[in-house]
Amino acid sequence: MKIIIIGCGKVGSTLAEELCEEDHELTVIDKNPQKIQQICESIDIMGSCGNGASIQILSEAGVEEADILIAVTGSDELNLLCCQIAKKVSQCHTIARVRNPVYHREVHFLRKKLGISMIINPEFAAAMEISRLLRFPSAIKRDTFSKGRVELLKFKLLPEFKLSGLSVADIMDKLRCDILICGVEREGHVFIPSGDFVLEDMDLVSIIASPKNSNLFFKKIGVQTHQVRNALIVGGGTLGYYLAAALSDMRIRVSLIETDRARCEELSELLPSVTVINGDGTDKKLLMEEGLPNAEAFVTLTNLDEENILLSLFAKKVSRAKLVTKVNRLAFDDIVDGLDLGSVVHPKYLTADYILQYVRAMSNSIGSNVETLYHILDGQAEALEFAVRDRSAVTGIPLSELKLKDNLLIACIYRGGVVHIPRGQDVIQPGDSVIVVTTVRGLKDLTDIRKVR
Repeated sequence: MKIIIIGCGKVGSTLAEELCEEDHELTVIDKNPQKIQQICESIDIMGSCGNGASIQILSEAGVEEADILIAVTGSDELNLLCCQIAKKVSQCHTIARVRNPVYHREVHFLRKKLGISMIINPEFAAAMEISRLLRFPSAIKRDTFSKGRVELLKFKLLPEFKLSGLSVADIMDKLRCDILICGVEREGHVFIPSGDFVLEDMDLVSIIASPKNSNLFFKKIGVQTHQVRNALIVGGGTLGYYLAAALSDMRIRVSLIETDRARCEELSELLPSVTVINGDGTDKKLLMEEGLPNAEAFVTLTNLDEENILLSLFAKKVSRAKLVTKVNRLAFDDIVDGLDLGSVVHPKYLTADYILQYVRAMSNSIGSNVETLYHILDGQAEALEFAVRDRSAVTGIPLSELKLKDNLLIACIYRGGVVHIPRGQDVIQPGDSVIVVTTVRGLKDLTDIRKVR
């Protein structure tokens, strides 16, 4: 497909890299010539320097023939304007990044009246991700499918679980829980495990199941499954606001530390049930006074990755809190992974996942649709949910007879309100939702799971 991306910041650059890997025809637009030069040198795409709201710049980029225009500049208003202009001169689908809470409350109106196909809010998406984690603090990462009826959870295999040395099949026989171990990370390597794969202590293990069955599994291995009762947040920006509001709705006691006094006053009015503290979140004394040693969750959301990382390391030393660390830049991701910072959240990757999901849904032309997409296993694999609309080459055939691509697992079939962890005799039917976990990139249709002879 022909895709135009306006804005070459963190989200725009990440999207360009991901979409380029999937062989789309890309053009990027940005006012900053250095950003254009940098991205065009790193990946093979076209670049145009200028204002993305200019009809001349858009025409030069080929908006009249474009399939999708994605506006992810730092300005909500500019993103909305770019999408409106594109709709006036072409039939393309439009996606806008909109971060302001005022606009977020009007998202349905904006989509309907302006004709925008999709509006994505990175901070709101990140806040929902963190709130899901705090509902189940033992998980390092938690993703949901089928409107919350299926979940993918990542956790660290600790010695007290007594699962080290057991194969995946042995664990299933021992615990008798209807879950599927669908991914393992070990010393920088990623595995889509078969039944004879043997787990080791300190592995990062991903399982998929219904919430009821995942709770049962964790209870059997001795993991607490109740949500946190209180949380201490450092950083009162847009993400901090969305998260504090979400946690308050979950009846979690929230304390929020913010350095800017005017912002504190604003947050106090917007969030009457949240304790807002005006102070320096990097002040050890302040953190101790505000109850860090007894906090059940500690979330670092400042604009500096280094601050967030150091604060999480300090909290790890003085408390047993569930740690959530926001990281924007990934230049040293291998070092960050080795620091054991609890759950690390990357807002730009969450945004890219939602947009890629939409793009792949548009790309499909056979009998299924990408409904949900997550990058998992340290970004080296994908979990995709396909809605099966019609009969195809993969329906009505026992899974044991399907010739699947290597490093690919059919992890779950959701049918008629019931979650099925599939076995060899199960078949895929029209109307199902099917979840696939794989290291194979770029699946656009469920039929892509087959091995090409």
